[in-house]
Amino acid sequence: MITRFSMLMLLILGLMTAQAQVMPIDYHFGEKYNDRYKYSNLLSIDEDGMGGYVLVRSYFTGLILKPKGYYIERYNKDLELIAEYNYKHRGGDFVEGYVANGKIYLLLLEYSEERATYNYIVHHSPISNFDFTTKPLLSIPSQSVEKPLERNYYNRNFKSGFTTTALFNEDKSAFILSVHYKKGKENQHHIYIYNEALEQLFNQDFSEEIEEKNYAFENIAMSKDKKRVYIIAKAYFKKKRFKALERKFQYEMIMLSEAGIKTKSFDSPDKYSEALKPVLHKGDLLCVGFYADRKDNRYNGIGYFKMDPMTLEMKIKKYNPFTEEFMQDKFGREDTDPIKNLIFKNVSFTDDDSVLFNAEEYFVTNSVQANSSGTRLRVERFHHNDIVSAKLNSSGEILWARNINKAEVTQGDGAYASYSSCTKGGNTYFFICTAADNPQLLNDERLIFKQGLSRNRNVFVIQLNSQGKVKYEKVIDASEARLPFMVSKPLMDPQEDHLLFYAKRGTKKQLVNVAIN
Repeated sequence: MITRFSMLMLLILGLMTAQAQVMPIDYHFGEKYNDRYKYSNLLSIDEDGMGGYVLVRSYFTGLILKPKGYYIERYNKDLELIAEYNYKHRGGDFVEGYVANGKIYLLLLEYSEERATYNYIVHHSPISNFDFTTKPLLSIPSQSVEKPLERNYYNRNFKSGFTTTALFNEDKSAFILSVHYKKGKENQHHIYIYNEALEQLFNQDFSEEIEEKNYAFENIAMSKDKKRVYIIAKAYFKKKRFKALERKFQYEMIMLSEAGIKTKSFDSPDKYSEALKPVLHKGDLLCVGFYADRKDNRYNGIGYFKMDPMTLEMKIKKYNPFTEEFMQDKFGREDTDPIKNLIFKNVSFTDDDSVLFNAEEYFVTNSVQANSSGTRLRVERFHHNDIVSAKLNSSGEILWARNINKAEVTQGDGAYASYSSCTKGGNTYFFICTAADNPQLLNDERLIFKQGLSRNRNVFVIQLNSQGKVKYEKVIDASEARLPFMVSKPLMDPQEDHLLFYAKRGTKKQLVNVAIN
């Protein structure tokens, strides 16, 4: 016999179950392992080609922490640790790591004092039996400079005499090495294109292009046959006078092939592009990003460009001002601050060729503080703030744009800050790791995440559906996770709609597989 009390309990359990199933998310924790290196940074995660995974970390030891080498972990498909290797190589700047054809590749930029050259060198090993050898790719004569691989989104330094950039395509099957060398009257800029097997596909002398402008490369796309490379670049004018708040650059598309170089500017007389992302989709070259109405560093809306991938002819050029809904999300009032410092994260497409993309408000601040001995040190702080998400139709017209308020700052490893995202069925899912127990939801739509004080981390998922409506849920509680997720550096498998996260604190580590159903 069912009593009123039993019915009430069933109703409560039913409501709790319904609330617990807001998000179609499943997750699986791998075993928790001990780790001998308390201080390390995650550099890369990749599939091993046999259902498992390979991770690369740089690690630090000593009373004054110094980099000592690279620690490599291999896991099977069940998230079990099956091999570890300590590659005790010191020196140089880590550029990228990936796995291909049963081997792990570590691309480093190293300086030779003896030869006075910068050298791109690949350290590679079979993953079945770690035994590293090296292969030189490029050697460039130059005096040593402070930050040869500096990739500053807002102020690039071209006066150091040497600057270089390495950019990989989406699946890491190819990459470019850009080298800009300047000494006296000699001013050379070359671009080299390689495949994953380290074969040079072609190269181009870019020196004529830098007579009037210096170029800072930000993103690339590559044709399937790897015969054409598309580079989004900031072109900084050299000999032009500027007002204090006026931007000193314009955005350009650069196409490289064996046949030569083509460039195309995006800017119009009253529209100035920023933070563009190139994507090849169904025979077209698309670029999406942001723009400003005047020559300062604020943003006024979203830009969409459709181009012919062979000629760079502009087919569609569309500017969409930020919507009133977006401005209310961000500021909640009419008196708004400037919108600036947006960095692209990723782009995807729906079945009807609408574009879903998201970005993050990112900037760096500097301060001077005293340590325990009274020495004054310069400290850099990295800010990962609001998430911007938007949907455009196939003609580039805005369907909706939303802002999710958050504030995160870190002085060191940024892997725990920021977010990752994945799309499925027209919905976008954002994964955030935060010490806050609950976000604020104002007027049922304006979502605000404030960082808490606890060292524990809860995992929240925010869903934007096909109409831009917001839902959120705490899918993994800190009491269950125990270790904080490196949420901004997942291994993503869009075909199977799952993400692999590395979780670590101190000398404990584990993998977590999160699936979207």
